[in-house]
Amino acid sequence: MNATQAHGTQAEEREDLLAMVSDQRTNFLYAVADINDEQAATRTTVSELTLGGLVKHLAKTQSAWLNVVDGTAPAKVDWSDLDPDQYRMAEGETLDGLLDGFRAAAADFDRTVRQEPDFNRLLTLPQYPWSPPEPVTWTVRRVLLHVFREIAHHSGHADIIREALDGANTTARMAEAASRGGDAGGDSAG
Repeated sequence: MNATQAHGTQAEEREDLLAMVSDQRTNFLYAVADINDEQAATRTTVSELTLGGLVKHLAKTQSAWLNVVDGTAPAKVDWSDLDPDQYRMAEGETLDGLLDGFRAAAADFDRTVRQEPDFNRLLTLPQYPWSPPEPVTWTVRRVLLHVFREIAHHSGHADIIREALDGANTTARMAEAASRGGDAGGDSAG
């Protein structure tokens, strides 16, 4: 494989990965569409998770992994550094404000991915309380796949919370969008 073919392959991989992440963001946003602040802050299961809290968590997740990619993440994160309200809306937060943060983090993440010259570049992850004692390194590619997994994982949580809240679900919203000619996997960051 020559340099041109390798570049084309990475460019295709980049767009495939970004399309997958965008699709998962869209599915996630279906779960929080057409609700108010009170609903976004409501617990509908025994879990602490709320829809607004998940929006906040996924915004912070994307931003935190961006910091790993650009080298600005802290070397160590202690329990006291973690936000105890990361999965629920705190007093004074609004769903619109959290969604603005989510969309900004998504746009920053996508921009960083588009500008990344080497998906095989190694990154040292921050040391968390649950990390093994030796330093952990991942490729940029693995970070991308991890963000995809986080969004997909929490999309499932959001769907369950929303169904318990008012019966709405992502699959029905995807079918509705498709019947209107919409793309269920469209750009959710904009």
